[in-house]
Amino acid sequence: MSDPVPTEDRPVTPASPRPEPEGAASEPEASEPEASEPGASEAPPARLWDRMRQDPQYAPEHLALEAVRRFGPEAARWAQRVRAEQPGASAETFAEQAVRRFVNRARLSGAVSGAAGLPGAVIDVGVLAWTQARMVLHVAAAYGVDPTHPDRAADLLILQKVHKAAASARVALGVAAGRERAGALFGGGGQAPLGRVMLHLGFRLAQMAGVRAAKRMFAKVVPGAAIILGTWANSSATKNLAERSRALYRQHGSPRPPAPRSPGGQSA
Repeated sequence: MSDPVPTEDRPVTPASPRPEPEGAASEPEASEPEASEPGASEAPPARLWDRMRQDPQYAPEHLALEAVRRFGPEAARWAQRVRAEQPGASAETFAEQAVRRFVNRARLSGAVSGAAGLPGAVIDVGVLAWTQARMVLHVAAAYGVDPTHPDRAADLLILQKVHKAAASARVALGVAAGRERAGALFGGGGQAPLGRVMLHLGFRLAQMAGVRAAKRMFAKVVPGAAIILGTWANSSATKNLAERSRALYRQHGSPRPPAPRSPGGQSA
């Protein structure tokens, strides 16, 4: 294979978007996640790719753990900011803002690697799963659920249908965390042939990103097919995940604190 996943200590990032025409409408600043935050990349970092490549069986768990570490604090700051900037808005409004933003990013995330064949397909579904995880954490924050809590990693695995129950998700996360620590101490050990590793990793990440993403992964191997199917598949899988996420956190979110009252007794 001539196009392995990233190995330098930086993620693969898509080309910079074209500037909008002058006067074009844009989303309010308050609705946008903190794109300039350190670590707020469109693609998983190279160290995560290395970890998943060395341990593809637990790739979704490694991705979920890293997403909570990187994007949990970002989501918490975003929620605090939009509540301050839009004091009259509801949790539903904030959740809709986050979903719209990340569905758009998922729609445009295809072909981010510029690589062809199976390596490019694996990178693309990894970017999609990473974007989806970031969206889920922002949805949690919109409903007042702590996006930095370790339980969010288990939520990600259940919402993305990697596991059916919280108990099995937590066990798998514990195993992945232990393997991560062991790998840091003793190295990755022996490695299977790259082709087999990439295929296994691709299946696991496609499972996390959505069933349609698996079809899209194989479509990428056929020239031209991925461009046609990628936008629709990414958007559809991410919208479905957004609906499940909103349903979960709508039930478990904390109520919005009451608005401060003026001296006359009226809400401010």
